Amino acid sequence: MEDKIIYTDSQSALIIIDVQKAWDDPALGHRNNTDAEEKIASLINQFREHDLRIVHVRHFSYDVTSPFRPGLKTFEFKDQALPTDGEMIITKRVNSAFIGTDLDVVLRRSGISRLFIVGLTTDHCVSTTARMAGNMGYETYLIEDGCATFDRIDPNGNAIPAEVVHRVNLASIDGEFAKVIESSDLRYA
Repeated sequence: MEDKIIYTDSQSALIIIDVQKAWDDPALGHRNNTDAEEKIASLINQFREHDLRIVHVRHFSYDVTSPFRPGLKTFEFKDQALPTDGEMIITKRVNSAFIGTDLDVVLRRSGISRLFIVGLTTDHCVSTTARMAGNMGYETYLIEDGCATFDRIDPNGNAIPAEVVHRVNLASIDGEFAKVIESSDLRYA
């Protein structure tokens, strides 16, 4: 088995994608990895303890029916991923945290070259951000137990279980755009 121990350093940042209360809506259906937020909370604590950069990303929708609109409780960050003073908050309007934001500029000016990505959902904004980070030249790690998604329906009406959606997305990212790791693989410098 390949050694996956990865060390953080001053060039590392934890990127937390869309850990917002909107994902708690039961109408979204079955979700995999219900422990993702607890893993994310643990990672946040470790990054804070080691004085490493943390970036909170949230989704903002212009759709009047979306729960991702400012002013709604569902737009707010979940309790496990609340930012503290000094932590960057990026508000995005599309799937990638890099498009239409100053994330890349801020990271590069801060000397950040290694990204650890977690959040919701694996197959949408997490995947898109990880792919783009890899393409932009960042050393990118996707922390699989810090991500989750929901069951999906394919174009033919067939149900795809959340765990399958999660695994397929991780498999297509690993080695191409990012290295997929677990939170237990991290060591803090």
